[in-house]
Amino acid sequence: MSHALIRCRPLPRRLLAGLAAGLLLAAAPVQAQPALPGSFIRDLEGLEARLAQAPAEVSERARQQAERLAAGNAADRWARALYLQLAAGAAARRGEHGRAAAWLSAAAGSEVAPAAWRRARLREAAFQHRAAGETAAAAARFGRWLEAAEAPPVEEHWRLIGWLAELERWEAAAARLDALEARPREEARRALALSVYRRAGRDGEALALLREGLDREASPAAWRRAAALAQQLGDPGLAAALWEAGWRRGALSGAEDLRRLARLHLAGGTPARAAEHLTKGLEDGVLAGEVRHRRLLAAAWEAARDHDLALSAWEAVARESEKAADWLRLGQLAHGWGHEALARRALRRARTLGAEEAEAWLASLPDPEEEGAAALADQVERSVQTGA
Repeated sequence: MSHALIRCRPLPRRLLAGLAAGLLLAAAPVQAQPALPGSFIRDLEGLEARLAQAPAEVSERARQQAERLAAGNAADRWARALYLQLAAGAAARRGEHGRAAAWLSAAAGSEVAPAAWRRARLREAAFQHRAAGETAAAAARFGRWLEAAEAPPVEEHWRLIGWLAELERWEAAAARLDALEARPREEARRALALSVYRRAGRDGEALALLREGLDREASPAAWRRAAALAQQLGDPGLAAALWEAGWRRGALSGAEDLRRLARLHLAGGTPARAAEHLTKGLEDGVLAGEVRHRRLLAAAWEAARDHDLALSAWEAVARESEKAADWLRLGQLAHGWGHEALARRALRRARTLGAEEAEAWLASLPDPEEEGAAALADQVERSVQTGA
C-alpha cells in the first residue's frame, strides 16, 4: 500500500485528475497528523479506486462522510479533510469546479491536518476557483497560499499579478510588483508590469521600468512609449532626452522620427538641438526639402533666438512658399530684432499677399524718407559746427 497523500493536480483551467494511491502520510514531517483507524483507510482507498469510473458516486459518499465526521475527534477531523479532498477530486472530474473549490477550501481549513498539506489544498482551491471562472476567489486563495508558502517560485507571484490585473485591481497588483526582488526582464512580464503601474497611477514607477529596459536591443516601440510617458508626466525635457538617446542608438530613424525628435526638443526647451537635427536631416536627405520642413527649421532657430539664422531661414521659407503668413512672420521678427529694412520689405510683401495686419506693423516703422532727411540735416549741422 502506498503512503502518498491524496492529491489533486493543481493546474489552472483543467480538471483535478489522478489522485495518488494512498492516504496515510502527511507532507510535513514537523507536524504529524492523527492516526486513522483502519476502517477509514480502507473506505478512502476503496472510494479512490472507483473515482475514475464513478465520480458522482464517490463525490456523494465522500461528502456524506465528511459531514458525519465534522464534529468528531482529531482523527475524525483529519479523515474528514481527506474525504473533502476526495470529494473535490470527484467533483472536478465532472467539471464542477466551484464545488471542488469549496471542498478544497474546507479541507485547507482543517486545523488537525499538517500545515504543508493545508497549504497544498489552498493552492488547489485557487485553481479550481479559476477553472470555475471565479477569479476573485481564486486570487484571494492564491494570495493566502503565497503568504504562507516557503519560497514559492517567482512564476507564482506573476500568476497572481496577472489575475489581479484581469480583475482590474491595479493597486493590489502594483503592491505585489513592489514586493518582487527583481525587475522583470521578459517582454511579456515587463508589459504587464508597465500596464499595472500605469493603471494604478504609478507613472513614476512605470517610467523607471521603461528606462531600465531601454538598451541597444530595445524595440522602437519601447523608446516611443518611454518618451510618451515622460511627456504625460509633464517632463518634455526628459521625453526629448529619451528620444535623442533612441535616435543616437539607431532604434529610431527616418523622417517621422526625426520630425518628432525636433518637436520634442522644441517642447523640452532645447530648440537649438532641434534646429541642428533638422539641418543635418535636410543635408543628409533624411528630410525632403519641403517647405514644411524648412518652416519647422525656421521656427527652431527662432525659438533658439539665433537672429541671423532665424531670419535667413524664414526668408527662405517665405520666398519658397509665397504665403502671406510666412512673409508676415519674417517681417515681425525683423521688426522686433531691429532689422528695419528687411522688416519693411517683408511686411510690404505680406500686405500685397493679403495680410491686413501687415499695415499696422508697417506704420510702426520709421518713414525711410523722413529718416533720410533727418540724417541729412544732422550732417549739415555737424558741418556748420565744425566749420567744414
